[in-house]
Amino acid sequence: MNINTSLIATLTAEEQKAFVTRLRQKNKRHDTKNVALFKILAANPNAEHIDVLLYGKKAKGAYHALSKRLFDGLIDFIATNSFEGEQSEEMEIIKLLLTSRILFEQKAHKVALKVVKKAEIKAKQYELYGILNEIYYTRIQYAHLDRKVSLDALIAQFKTNKLLFQQEENLNLFYATIKSELIEKNKNVTQTIASTLSQFDISIENGLSYRSLFKIVAINNEAANITRDFYTLLPFIEKINKEIEHKQKLSEKHLFYHIQILYYIANSHFRNKDFEQSKKYLQRMEAEMQKQNNSYHQRFIPQFTLLHVLNLNYSGNGLEALQLLEQFDFEKHRQQIAYVMDLKLTAVVLLFQQNRCKEALQIFKESRHSDTWYAEKGGEIWVVKKNLTEIMLYMEMEHLDLVESRIKSFRKKYSKRLKENNEHRVLEFLSLATHYFYHKETIDQNEFMLKVKRTLITLQEEKEDLFVLSFYAWLKSKIMKTDLYKTTLEIVQQKN
Repeated sequence: MNINTSLIATLTAEEQKAFVTRLRQKNKRHDTKNVALFKILAANPNAEHIDVLLYGKKAKGAYHALSKRLFDGLIDFIATNSFEGEQSEEMEIIKLLLTSRILFEQKAHKVALKVVKKAEIKAKQYELYGILNEIYYTRIQYAHLDRKVSLDALIAQFKTNKLLFQQEENLNLFYATIKSELIEKNKNVTQTIASTLSQFDISIENGLSYRSLFKIVAINNEAANITRDFYTLLPFIEKINKEIEHKQKLSEKHLFYHIQILYYIANSHFRNKDFEQSKKYLQRMEAEMQKQNNSYHQRFIPQFTLLHVLNLNYSGNGLEALQLLEQFDFEKHRQQIAYVMDLKLTAVVLLFQQNRCKEALQIFKESRHSDTWYAEKGGEIWVVKKNLTEIMLYMEMEHLDLVESRIKSFRKKYSKRLKENNEHRVLEFLSLATHYFYHKETIDQNEFMLKVKRTLITLQEEKEDLFVLSFYAWLKSKIMKTDLYKTTLEIVQQKN
């Protein structure tokens, strides 16, 4: 996927139409190929030999020049849209501030004071601490002209705002530190989050802006995904959410962040097996997706559908969940490849749980790309889950040769990296599954079941991650000879 394709993927269907219209308006010649190039990339992100498609022959030089012009056009369009849309308030406040400074210089003091105070009110409303810093500089500079406010009062306001502004800057340092820990695969990242917040003197309750709270929720969600410790992090997520709830008046302005926050919170409750609470946040998320003329609906519908389907499935509505997946328009959302991959893998798992193994395996057979390609698009953990699920399907269908070859291939490719990343339970699960597959006629059922539980379940079951429990449930259903879906629900819905 080239850089233009990545930029196009950020545009909604309406924005794509608007961009094409703008291109046509700017084109001075009728034979310009930029609209054709845009349509090719929008329709097929993985298109090859595009120069031949455009010019009817190899023309790498002309194609690269055209791609550069399309890139420049996309950047200009996205930036302009941003200024016209989400950042309109910031731009208006900056204009007010600059106008006030010009008016002060021209000795129009009365109107200048009125304009700069209007800028201050708006900047406070939208928690724009950086712009407020500049506003207070201006107000203090001309404080001798304003008899209604004392200099001491203005200095106090400036200092208060400066602390908030400093906290915003500290948050960027916090975010960068935790990101580094996640890249290093530090399994103690949960504790690191708390200590790093303290290190940079960041207080959740002390006036963080909406976007800053979004960053903290996002980094916590990423940490929980890597460590599979959603249980420990949930109270912290809920604490942040309380602060976000106090900022409801800002949710419309920060609609993109608001929808994503609702998704993160819904996901945290889902992974903690609180499906009712997760469903409530999903309903709120869906309502927000319909605001502003559905401007973010297409962007968020794949991840909304994914979490909605998973909630249905693990609440005991597996057939309804499968029906939703069958109705999903994968082609329409093909540019959101990571979520499309998750949805297809989820379809495999749900079919597997309903004992429809041939249908599940067929989805894997339709996969056209290598594991390297999938790892680049969806991450190595996705590929590991995909390969493990495939091995389990072959075990279920008693394909002896395929089981043996896939296990050997998996160990050769991933054993070293899994050990380096402390993902020992993956290898332990595979060892237990392999041992049972080859010795199921001779093992002691109860004794082996105890060994499986001691090895795979490292926390109390109500604290254990839902997807870890799903792998455990499959092995338990094999050993105890019970229905997979019923066994999964019994384990997942167990409270104590």
